[in-house]
Amino acid sequence: MATYKATDVAKWFIARNQTMVDTMGGEKMTLLKLLKLLYYAEGCSLALGNGSLFKEDIVAWEHGPVVPEVYNNYPDAYNLAFSDSDMDAVNTINSNDTDRDILEQVFNVFGQYTAWALRNKTHEESPWIEATSNGQKLNGIISRD
Repeated sequence: MATYKATDVAKWFIARNQTMVDTMGGEKMTLLKLLKLLYYAEGCSLALGNGSLFKEDIVAWEHGPVVPEVYNNYPDAYNLAFSDSDMDAVNTINSNDTDRDILEQVFNVFGQYTAWALRNKTHEESPWIEATSNGQKLNGIISRD
């Protein structure tokens, strides 16, 4: 089990999506979609017994789970910049076969959905429902349990 910064896992997803766009076409990653992929990556890692990928809290906001540190790192929600300096984080994650495989699976399964479809999906699942008291109270921390 490795623990990364949530922003590093976000960089992995942005890089992976950019590779797909460059080779096969498709849509650019948006911040809404990125935040949902982080949520599903953390959930899948925990469910598979791999432990947490990152330690930052996941908070239940109006449009679903959010890692505030990642949200604040990308002020332009539709132009998620990726630079050569971000490759260090990507390479660190890629050096761990288990973590890379989990992220790849999450990207392949959940990445096929639109950002809004992922947003809606999270609203139907117990972690978001419990953290928001069925949508009545926002900003609760989503439990990793």
